[in-house]
Amino acid sequence: MAMNSQSLSKEQVLIVGCGDIGLRLAQRLPQDSYEVTGLRRRPPEDTSFLRYQMCDVTDASQLAKALRKEYAAIVISMTPCERSDAGYQQAYVQTCQNLLDGLRASQNSAFLIFVSSTAVYGQMNGEWVDENSATEPDSFSGKRLLEAEAIIRESEFLSAVVRFSGIYGPGRNRLIEQVRQAKASASTHITNRIHSDDCAACLAHLIKLKRNGEQLEPIYLASDSSPTPMLEVVTWLATQMRVKDFLSPDAVNERGNKRCSNRQLLDSGFVFRYPTFKEGYAQVLADLNN
Repeated sequence: MAMNSQSLSKEQVLIVGCGDIGLRLAQRLPQDSYEVTGLRRRPPEDTSFLRYQMCDVTDASQLAKALRKEYAAIVISMTPCERSDAGYQQAYVQTCQNLLDGLRASQNSAFLIFVSSTAVYGQMNGEWVDENSATEPDSFSGKRLLEAEAIIRESEFLSAVVRFSGIYGPGRNRLIEQVRQAKASASTHITNRIHSDDCAACLAHLIKLKRNGEQLEPIYLASDSSPTPMLEVVTWLATQMRVKDFLSPDAVNERGNKRCSNRQLLDSGFVFRYPTFKEGYAQVLADLNN
């Protein structure tokens, strides 16, 4: 009986599409204050800080059953099954609509956090963008993410949209491998990045702000404090890795060319563990060498 009472005193958090970021988020929510459930189609074993539940969240009936429990906060952090318009429509648009339908049926008044991307911005001239900048993406991914954002933002539920820039970290070593294999791009386009640990910390930060009764903005742009030309990033990596030949004339330039401002996130009290790509990639390289 005491265990049940203790559990009820904890704030219930649900992570819809609980992959790497969801796992990292659960690790950052104090276990004495939060109880976290993660929905996955093929869940791994439970951990001490995260209980998994099998659920295909693109299936409305399965998701509705998972929402019968009362949740204080729900994080929607999806990964498409395929990089296509149909894949993004299913993962983001359909899931968000299913979620709202399920919440309404269960009369749940959860706070919603939708994990989006800076792909919603179409700027290409190196200009600064923030939460109020125009969102006119050319890509299907950006368009579908905007559609999903609108579903959440225009609902009756209190919500926040978080637009992450390019995520890197453990297991996300694409750029490192490009340098190692002499396939890196010499593009001078500006790139924007955020370490996966900071992604999780950002989501935990917003959940805690809501719990403390703080005023939240409808959108947060989450990127580190160092928008940097791609050539500078890969050159720095090559120096750290002692790789002499790392560029390829055939390398495809990064999509986009903009500078993402994190001012609003910083003003909310958030502190980056890795404020620039140098601190973040230094840690990734150190882990790889251990």
